[in-house]
Amino acid sequence: MANYSDFKSAALIVDGAVVTADVADSAVTTAKLADNAVTAAKLATAAIYDRATASTGYFDIPSGTTAQRPASPSSGAIRFNSTNESMEFYNGTVWISTNLIPYVNSVTGTIYAGVTSTLTLSLANSTESVTVRFTEGGTLLKDVTGVSVVAGSCSVSVPSEVFGQTAGDTIAVSVLNQDGTPSSNAINETVVGLPTGGTITTVSGYRYHTFTSSSNLVVPSGFSSSANCLVVAGGGGGGSYNSGAGGGAGGAVRQNITLSSGTYTIVVGAGGKGSDIGNSGSDSASGSNSTMTSVTTAIGGGRGGGNTGVETGGNGGSGGGGVYNNAASGSGTAGQGNNGGTSSYFAPNYPGGGGGGAGAVGGNATASDQAGNGGVGINWESLGTFYAGGGGGSVQSGGTGGTGGSGGGGRGGGSDNYNGIAGTTNTGGGGGAGGYGGSTLNGGAGGSGIVIVRYNLSTL
Repeated sequence: MANYSDFKSAALIVDGAVVTADVADSAVTTAKLADNAVTAAKLATAAIYDRATASTGYFDIPSGTTAQRPASPSSGAIRFNSTNESMEFYNGTVWISTNLIPYVNSVTGTIYAGVTSTLTLSLANSTESVTVRFTEGGTLLKDVTGVSVVAGSCSVSVPSEVFGQTAGDTIAVSVLNQDGTPSSNAINETVVGLPTGGTITTVSGYRYHTFTSSSNLVVPSGFSSSANCLVVAGGGGGGSYNSGAGGGAGGAVRQNITLSSGTYTIVVGAGGKGSDIGNSGSDSASGSNSTMTSVTTAIGGGRGGGNTGVETGGNGGSGGGGVYNNAASGSGTAGQGNNGGTSSYFAPNYPGGGGGGAGAVGGNATASDQAGNGGVGINWESLGTFYAGGGGGSVQSGGTGGTGGSGGGGRGGGSDNYNGIAGTTNTGGGGGAGGYGGSTLNGGAGGSGIVIVRYNLSTL
């Protein structure tokens, strides 16, 4: 029969089993709780990233100014920009605002038919770069992408698809932000035509209107540009009679103006005729004026001395040379030309003086057998072409005639050929003088004038 101690031992064994079972249950419970925690975390993650929410609160994201943007953001980074009050994201290259609607405040500049120009747009609510859109009657002409905006302003060169349209057409100019949001408005610009008249050429970005005969320069409505003008009058004719003096160059006027809408009448002066003592006995003549209305008048060059005893050179844009008995040379017009040269009263050749040029006085005869050279002309705008050179003087019986001044001046008669050479057409050069070598020979006519207007296309 079992005693009490046996029962007690059995009870302890049973209690141990119970305790052991309880410990095991606790371990299971702990494991379950851990699983539940993991599940709860997963559910929370899913709620944040993958599930809709019924919350009426907000999702708090980073906020800061443009200057506080992260230095090395990752693609897809998102933040609120407090500078422009816009949500923005980083696309791997730039930050792009997402809720700005741009507005075009103004467009400065002009669209010209046939040439590119620059437009400057003033913008509100724009991103750091925009697309400038050009349309006509609702049809897209061209999108110019990646145009940088600085302090609310951007500049764009007008593309060929736009400046190739006809003068008078209406072009709508608008913008799109980086996220493709279009501006809430567009500003209309009218295509403006360019001036017409003369022979038109384009050199090194400059457009030239060259008039070799009288005509009109027509500037259409809406066009305005600074311009450089050259107006050259006709050169004076060379004299002759025994010996003769060179004709003075036509006056040359250089002027900076503003071309604006209207018609400018252009008159190109003719060169004065050379003396014709041997045939008709007629004297030489001064050149005719050239004009550009509302701008300036260039005075015709003075005739060369030596005509039937009229030994004094004529006054003009540049003065004609004097001849024979130390006769006075003609005077030039201030700002347009220079005086003619004087003769050398040495027998037997009595050389005549050279005609004045726009750039220098006419040369004086220096010896009994050397006539004066024509004064040099001007190299307008340093383009390599000279205008308004004086005509060379001549000798009576032997020796050397004066050279024509650079800028179309004619050579004077000498022992090789006593006929004076005409000034070059459309330079305003003075005519060379005719000499006397057994028979009376003729002075050369002055060269006709020219008018040139040029403006810089890159500044339109």
